[in-house]
Amino acid sequence: MSSKFHAKSAEAYEQLMGRWSRRLARPFLDFAGLEAGERVLDVGCGTGSLTFTLPQVADVGRIDAIDYSEVYVEAAKERNADPRIAIAQGDVCALPFEDGVFDRTLALLVLHFVPESEQALREMSRVTKAGGTVAAAVWDSFGGVPVQRMFWDTAAALDPSAAAIRGENYFKPLTRPGQMEALWADSGLVDVAEIPLMIRMEFRNFADFWSPIAAGESPLGKYVTGLDDDNRAAFEGGLRAAYEGGRPDGPRSFAAVALACRGTVPAERHRR
Repeated sequence: MSSKFHAKSAEAYEQLMGRWSRRLARPFLDFAGLEAGERVLDVGCGTGSLTFTLPQVADVGRIDAIDYSEVYVEAAKERNADPRIAIAQGDVCALPFEDGVFDRTLALLVLHFVPESEQALREMSRVTKAGGTVAAAVWDSFGGVPVQRMFWDTAAALDPSAAAIRGENYFKPLTRPGQMEALWADSGLVDVAEIPLMIRMEFRNFADFWSPIAAGESPLGKYVTGLDDDNRAAFEGGLRAAYEGGRPDGPRSFAAVALACRGTVPAERHRR
């Protein structure tokens, strides 16, 4: 299995995460770099947040975008009007491309859902040219995403069986500072750097936050839809109280920190 993300609805995903990954895409590209004429691979493209930002940043030559979820791939294809962009279903652990064909291979908010993260990075490096860039960003899910802390801490307080699920979601692969940097270096990439990137997640009200989760999207939604009616009502009430913080329902703004890492494929990688 090459993705642990619970994908059900492209529309719900857009409300849950797509709007924030679009906000993160530009600072990520500022860090990862992008030049005119390049061929770029977007791994785990989702509904296209990074894919459709790429040609806004530079006059790229071609973009290949893949995602494990056919639901998201179909939604991205429907949005696509750029002949330079090709979108397909695919597995980051078995990329359907020849060695050394991309100038940059990028993954925005996906590798922490891939259990075989070392294999994923090997594949990303394999399809990237010597001298090309391999870069990714993941959420700092324990220390940097308060909306997820709010969700899982509420769940664990009301449901002791949720404690193990909370731990799994807090410590997903590569989500602690320095983990990506170490993996990139251990894999043989050079000129490796890791930095934090911050955006803000802004919600109109509790319903704006809750509705895609209630629809079953993502690991958060998977947990909620697995509750019986009484426990789900109790959880919704507890989460609402955490969101509102003792004030009337309405807009809330939360900081969110991602960790971004980049490295360069050395020339000897493709001479082996």
